[in-house]
Amino acid sequence: MPAPLVVSIPHSLGRDEAVRRLKTGLSRAAASVPVINVDEERWDENRMTFRVRALGQIAAGHLDVEDSFVRLEVTLPWLLQRFAELAQSAIEKRGQSLLTKRG
Repeated sequence: MPAPLVVSIPHSLGRDEAVRRLKTGLSRAAASVPVINVDEERWDENRMTFRVRALGQIAAGHLDVEDSFVRLEVTLPWLLQRFAELAQSAIEKRGQSLLTKRG
């Protein structure tokens, strides 16, 4: 089994506000990338379990929201592993955008 892609994004929102922002974020982010479809998104407290489909491949993982950071772990199928570095950068940028404090 391939090693998961892990992304950690710091924030200063507190857990509750970060969860609130992220609950709407995955679907909106996927909608802006035509090759990604969200098959499953399930929240349990501060953990989201998800499954997405991209280029006909399924990737599954979870996202844990802590008081000062969000940690995303996703296992990519071999075809999508070739795009892991690009995916990590995109996830970090989108996550920082969602988790940045606004005046």
